[in-house]
Amino acid sequence: MEENEKVLMFEKMPIPRAVAKLAIPTILSSLVMVIYNLADTYFVGMINDPVQNAAVTLAYPVLLAFNAVNNLFGVGTSSMMSRALGRKDYETVKRSSAFGFYCSLFSGILFSAMCTIFKAPLLTLLGADEITRAATDSYMLWTVTCGAAPSILNVVMAYLVRSEGNSLHASIGTMSGCFLNMILDPIFILPWGLDMGAAGAGLATFLSNCFACGYFFVLMYVKRKHTFISLSPKKIGFERFIVLGICAVGVPASIQNLLNVTGSTILNNFTSGYGADAVAAMGIAQKINMVPFQIALGFSQGVMPLISYTYASGNHRRMKDTILFAVKIMLPAMIIVSVGYFAGAGGLIRMFMDNDVIIAYGTRFLRAFCLSQPLIYLDFLAVGVFQALGLGKNALIFAIMRKIILEIPALFVLNALFPLYGLPYAQPMAELVLAIAAVVMLRGIFKRCQKGME
Repeated sequence: MEENEKVLMFEKMPIPRAVAKLAIPTILSSLVMVIYNLADTYFVGMINDPVQNAAVTLAYPVLLAFNAVNNLFGVGTSSMMSRALGRKDYETVKRSSAFGFYCSLFSGILFSAMCTIFKAPLLTLLGADEITRAATDSYMLWTVTCGAAPSILNVVMAYLVRSEGNSLHASIGTMSGCFLNMILDPIFILPWGLDMGAAGAGLATFLSNCFACGYFFVLMYVKRKHTFISLSPKKIGFERFIVLGICAVGVPASIQNLLNVTGSTILNNFTSGYGADAVAAMGIAQKINMVPFQIALGFSQGVMPLISYTYASGNHRRMKDTILFAVKIMLPAMIIVSVGYFAGAGGLIRMFMDNDVIIAYGTRFLRAFCLSQPLIYLDFLAVGVFQALGLGKNALIFAIMRKIILEIPALFVLNALFPLYGLPYAQPMAELVLAIAAVVMLRGIFKRCQKGME
């Protein structure tokens, strides 16, 4: 994207239009990603085998751990790039992007190797037993052993492209892989196809991530003269200010994700004690709840480049107006979705597995999860603002509060007081406290920016 286009997008365009141009493609991309995750659950559920569905659920924390790398080199690098664009420091943009790309590639290869070497203890840690172990192992063969690197690169490259304001291309790349995954899922999973079960879902995911990476490589080649993103090894920026600038945002974001993995693993271990039906129902409820979850996340990520750019360029009024506009648009929408989920929980679960026991479990789980939807949007928006402004410590404080102080202890207490059914209420309890903290901390940022303008 050329300089005059960036000026139009980040400095001149009306805020509603700029937010729409940046956020809508990101939300669509996030929704498609959720749909393709739901496709795994849906088509595996069509086999009507709780063990195969439990395998996908038990492996989920490992796939979630990919986001630790995505956040470190995706969120951290894109924030650094957007702030450099605001200062019109284009050499830093190039060196930052090369650093983020090659570090994410190396990390994906290392992640794959470590999970493969320590596979046996990892499966035990995830909660797999003698019944679910083989299915979980076969699913992870494709998604982790073979698929870690393309899965991570796919997301990180989308972040790099989005940092320049090219949300549409970032979303097309991500969605292309998702659509391919949905096409391949029934062919690989179901008995009329290759009849691979959970392993087929893993293979479809691996191939779709490879396809998405291919799209981004072609895009980078075609736009090589019209982008500040660089994939050249010669441009890798090992300068202290680049490494620290990326890590200041990326490390707290990565830690936050690792804590999410820890919380998910603990939740699955508690749930696995109640049998494969409970695990499958918890997994389906979590996947359904991911739809509004990803809408909230996609919107907060979509507006990040605009917030970073306006903050770095000193246009704090435009930055504040962007944040307030995001709240006015999304918070009422999340409240409406939450009410709809609570009312229609049973029917949503039945769409994925027509099993009375799983529907009974899943309905109660989903009604608990959906209470956090409006609250989690405020959390995501606050963390997105912290990341956009380079305030990694604030994001880290939120991560520690969310998991270590609030949600994980609540899992132990609620499971003791209300066995199994208390578990999904840990999330809304944590998000209520964080939503209050988000409002307080955002007000503090607005006051500091106001003093700077004065």
